[in-house]
Amino acid sequence: MAVWCAAAAVLLAGCGVQPSGVTGGGEAPTGVAPGVTLYFVDAGGELRPQLRPTGRLGTVSDAVQLLLTGLGDSDLRTEIAPTTTPRVVVTSTPDVLRIEVPLTIDDVTPLGIDQIVCTALGVHVQGGGSRDTRAQVRFTLPTPESEKHRRCPVTG
Repeated sequence: MAVWCAAAAVLLAGCGVQPSGVTGGGEAPTGVAPGVTLYFVDAGGELRPQLRPTGRLGTVSDAVQLLLTGLGDSDLRTEIAPTTTPRVVVTSTPDVLRIEVPLTIDDVTPLGIDQIVCTALGVHVQGGGSRDTRAQVRFTLPTPESEKHRRCPVTG
């Protein structure tokens, strides 16, 4: 009988947990993708993401190389001169992605640099990298532009 009384007392007292409001779920999951998002320029001169269905996310280097190969079927444009050697080398530190492109500063406009930066940082974050990372685009010939640490102007 004492066991039944103790059980009834516990049930009647409850556990003291009160209902709470809706809580945030945190950041969205990363790393799973049907392709890679590249950034091109629309008719109004704004950067626009375009999903390339590659079947996987790939690396930052893969994404920038794909960006350098051109538009594919699109009504968008690029601010990066065509290159026959789209080899891109990416090295990273905890704070900066260094992206070495086979271009000179004359081969790309400021908006073209933003295309590279947004594409690289987008893949980096989707692959699980920090949103605080910045990108440094390094050209084949030294230029002050190669020393800047940049963020994507589209994502902040």
